[in-house]
Amino acid sequence: MIKNDTPPVDTLTYEQAFSELEKVVSVLEEGQATLDESVELFQRGQALAKHCSDLLENARLKVTILEQSGEAPGEIEP
Repeated sequence: MIKNDTPPVDTLTYEQAFSELEKVVSVLEEGQATLDESVELFQRGQALAKHCSDLLENARLKVTILEQSGEAPGEIEP
């Protein structure tokens, strides 16, 4: 189910990884994949979810550092 030309997870941007993760979830929810395909998709999905989480955490840390150094603008009001 996963194509040979699928880029490594760690090379994807957040947006690319999240989009692919949504597609993986959709295919798994359809229930039409074979067991082997489902396992492969699940593994890819787990890697994509971790990558997204890591990217978000890194962004959060950068914002925190910028705020503490006084380089970031003030709080954004909703």
